[in-house]
Amino acid sequence: MQQRTLGQQGLTASALGYGAMGTTFAYGPGDDTESIAAIRAAHDLGVTHFDTAELYGWGTGERLLGAALAPIRDDVTIATKFGFTPETYAPNSRPEHIRQVVDTSLRNLGTDSIDLLYQHVHDPTVPIEDVVGTMQEFVQAGKVRYLGLSNTDVEQIRRAHAVHPISVLQAEYSVFSRESEAFFPTVDELGIGVVAYSPLARGFLSGAVRPRSAYAADDIRHQLEWWAPEHFDANVGVTTGLTEIAEAKGLRLSQLALAWILAKRDDVVPIPGSRNPSRVAENVAAGDVELTENEVARIDALSREVRGKRAMG
Repeated sequence: MQQRTLGQQGLTASALGYGAMGTTFAYGPGDDTESIAAIRAAHDLGVTHFDTAELYGWGTGERLLGAALAPIRDDVTIATKFGFTPETYAPNSRPEHIRQVVDTSLRNLGTDSIDLLYQHVHDPTVPIEDVVGTMQEFVQAGKVRYLGLSNTDVEQIRRAHAVHPISVLQAEYSVFSRESEAFFPTVDELGIGVVAYSPLARGFLSGAVRPRSAYAADDIRHQLEWWAPEHFDANVGVTTGLTEIAEAKGLRLSQLALAWILAKRDDVVPIPGSRNPSRVAENVAAGDVELTENEVARIDALSREVRGKRAMG
């Protein structure tokens, strides 16, 4: 698979990564055996970048990913994140908390170093200079290689980058969610790469979207506006238009959606996640798809018809 450069500090990743959130968090109960098979299938197909976080099962996601990647640890890059209090889910980037979480993440992942460490969410109670200064301690100690930010704003990116080079901004980005394009001028100026999470719009672009009532009660999609009754039919209509473009190229909807992201920037790495090895293979195949300018423009036009915000609520 093609490799892409993220930032200017030496981090490279496969053009498509693997997002492990859904293995233990947000999308109902999973099967560890199937998830491990999916993760290893991704690697067999050329994926070298794998993403998780403390938040995803409060350590269970990291342990699962670490176990899955243990035989091939030296062949891949692993990203994880800190930034929440388990009891309340409130942002928490106090330096002492960061140190505790990162040391725990290293143990959970079964590794001596984390390739990419993110602040998961901006914490308004802690200056970003203090946050990045603490993250930098782990770089200096050889326990972290590169730094990233997620769910933040332009001011925080600039202030963070002034303390220590930021290699990656992770942001939600898909045909259904294009708000993060507002960050592109800043990351271009500073030489920061982009990792796109939820590139299939939390499953709306999977080709198998269902109404809210079809999902488990604890599924995150009960909280997302795209599935709200007043928006759902219109958004299904968007996917119908996208599917027509996909089928004309012999693709699945999910492959078209991922190819669109890859066509937008040469330094963006989408991280779709699936617990199904067959679905993983479909996603990875999107790395070989080339879209014409006309196809990208048609997808852009359909994206403007999406109803509802990406945020929960």
